[in-house]
Amino acid sequence: MKNSKFTLFIFFMFELTAGTLFSQWDPIVRLSNNAALSYTTPNVNSIASSGSSIHVIWQDNRGGNWEIYYRRSTNGGTTWENERRFTNNTGASYDPSISVSGSNVHVVWYDNHQGVPDIYYRRSTDGGNNFQSEVRISNNAGNSWRPVIFSSGSLVHITWTDERDGNKEIYYRRSNDNGANWGTETRLTNNSAESSLNSVTASGSSVYVVWSDTRDGDEIWFKRSTDGGVNWSSDTKLTNNTGNSTEPSISVSGVNLQIAWRDFRDGNEEIYYKRSSDGGSSWGPDTRLTNDLNQSFSPVISAQSSLIHVVWHDNRNGATNYEIYYKRSVNGGASWGSDERLTNQVANSSSASITASGTALHVAFTDGRFGSNNPEILYLRNPSGNLVSIETVSSEIPESFSLSQNYPNPFNPVTNINFSIPKSVHVKIVIYDLMGRIVSEVVNEKLSAGTYRTDFNASHLSSGTYFYRIEAGEFISVKKMILVK
Repeated sequence: MKNSKFTLFIFFMFELTAGTLFSQWDPIVRLSNNAALSYTTPNVNSIASSGSSIHVIWQDNRGGNWEIYYRRSTNGGTTWENERRFTNNTGASYDPSISVSGSNVHVVWYDNHQGVPDIYYRRSTDGGNNFQSEVRISNNAGNSWRPVIFSSGSLVHITWTDERDGNKEIYYRRSNDNGANWGTETRLTNNSAESSLNSVTASGSSVYVVWSDTRDGDEIWFKRSTDGGVNWSSDTKLTNNTGNSTEPSISVSGVNLQIAWRDFRDGNEEIYYKRSSDGGSSWGPDTRLTNDLNQSFSPVISAQSSLIHVVWHDNRNGATNYEIYYKRSVNGGASWGSDERLTNQVANSSSASITASGTALHVAFTDGRFGSNNPEILYLRNPSGNLVSIETVSSEIPESFSLSQNYPNPFNPVTNINFSIPKSVHVKIVIYDLMGRIVSEVVNEKLSAGTYRTDFNASHLSSGTYFYRIEAGEFISVKKMILVK
């Protein structure tokens, strides 16, 4: 009777707390702290990682004009070195983008200190300890702006929007020696409409670019190179609807391409997704990732094998209150988990970007919680957010729902949790501490009927008693586990 009462108490406590707590994201870290304006660039990579090194870049006007600032962690985001001023000139520097490949850190931005805005580049070959002098990537009488950079091995790719031809076009430039030398500029688009808001990614010698284009309505277009950026395919139209499609973000893992963008086809701004499993030769259908009455903006997507991560900002909780949301797929985009709200403030949170390194996810974004005229750069980490945690034990249809006792128990630091579902249903398994606080979310997706195993890694937790709870349709069950270190 005593055990039954205790179980009932724990279950009741979980019912009160489950709707208000989030999965295992570490506390927010403030990366900038000054009385000026600090912004990450919307819809591009402001954060990048390689192993335990995490790099963040942003723009800041604390010195009276806009400059680029940089900050680094060398221990996976646990602690951060002092910020560094990346540019220092009489002009204004805007919209930085960053990419990392091994010990090579690559940064681009646009800058008007020599007259019209042009694209500039700096690199570090020692993981961010030292950066070499800036290199001017574009040099023409028209405006060049909003650059995006991606590195793959020794190949470095930069795309940007350029107005030298009288309208907005997408230009490209590459280096095949880690940024030491640069090839000639290549005009990727050529039409009388406007092409802008581009995104670039690469895998080996294959380079992929998407952008927003008004030649046939406001749609998303795509092109690729299979020889490292020397030759390019013709343009491919990826969207075709009566609403505006814009702000595309692209990522690749192998030959699997993933694209997220902002779309107005449903009468309000939503985030949509599309994928290709053959390097862009063919594409699957559009998938709507958000569905609320307000607006969703500026997605950034990151692909890591079968794990796909998307962040964006969204005002579903109030017309003037934007928050950061996150969503992931563990099966290459075939299905998606629930939206996860990462921020919860009266002020606006916006312009998030995401990177994965090992088992961890890292997010950087702009936040106004310290004052409406004082946006700052913040950082979030999920130590286990990049884990594929589900293994199919059997595809035979079980007779009933069940949640097994974890094994081993006690454990240190990994234990297995088996569960069975007799029909296709959305399954959520979360881990709680004794206070009823969620410390980890190990499953949150729709699964077919069968028996499954998930591995829970508690390396980030201290010894003690924890509880794991499954919710699968109307089936709910809670069990106790003991971590001994």
